[in-house]
Amino acid sequence: MHESSVINIAELFCMEISILSQKFRDHALYIKGLSPYTIRRYKRVLIILMNQMNISKIEQIDDYLVKKFFYDGRIKNKWSPATFISYKNTLNVFFEFCIKEKYMETNYTLDLDTPKLKKTLPPKLTKQEAMRLLEVVYNYPYKYTYLRYRNHAIFAVFLFSGLRRKEVLNLRLVDVDIENLSIFVNQGKGSKDRIIPMCYKLTSILSTYLDERRRLGKTCPEFFTSLNRNMGLTNTGMRRLIEKIRIASGLQFSAHKLRHTFAVLMLEGGVDIFSLSKMMGHASIKTTTIYLAASAEHLRKEMTKHPLNDI
Repeated sequence: MHESSVINIAELFCMEISILSQKFRDHALYIKGLSPYTIRRYKRVLIILMNQMNISKIEQIDDYLVKKFFYDGRIKNKWSPATFISYKNTLNVFFEFCIKEKYMETNYTLDLDTPKLKKTLPPKLTKQEAMRLLEVVYNYPYKYTYLRYRNHAIFAVFLFSGLRRKEVLNLRLVDVDIENLSIFVNQGKGSKDRIIPMCYKLTSILSTYLDERRRLGKTCPEFFTSLNRNMGLTNTGMRRLIEKIRIASGLQFSAHKLRHTFAVLMLEGGVDIFSLSKMMGHASIKTTTIYLAASAEHLRKEMTKHPLNDI
């Protein structure tokens, strides 16, 4: 076969969106260092684009098709503003990659109008509900003592440190420093490390769990382990645990709601917003400020500082 024909066939092959999607995701994962969760979102959105618009080639994408994709998403598929924005951001970085690699000339997301996100307060538990949750977790009728101490420790970490579910699952034995009262979060969201100080209550709960962990001879590097196997607790196991305690307590919560609860309780306890931002692992302090509005108690305390209160 003639050399020019080989080149043309190769170029045509690379115009397949599925092939470009793989190159794009490999670049995002191995060069930019984005998280596997973000990579999975990229893949999902591009598959949805191809399926809903019935396309397979990059040259089929134009301004009309992109606008129709988002219009149908909002009108027919009832996308929320958050979904719209997430899909738009994904296609934006994909198109920019294709332009850089000379597969496209125009980024068709740049002229899209974006719906406004509703400014809702983050869901949280009250102080009384958080205390009740810990009580239910500890007093649940477990078949094995190990589960009592492990599960109590898991929910204590959520409520006393504000870790994300993934961060709790990725926590290693060497990351928890009982002696120096600190938790090291290795490569949290955004590939950022951070250190969170522990209060004495959390230290006591974790120490009790570690004693039981050693008694059962658990030697795997993960901090929270499975009951029957010498391995870390899985994401499925965590989901089942949360669902079990949700039913037992009668409280509607998720792992992320417990993270919100930690943030609000810390503000009500008097922590400054800068310190809280560091503990939460936020890239910008603006993200942390949403918790100021979520805490009526914190705002009431601040209002007592008004100079005219002494009149």
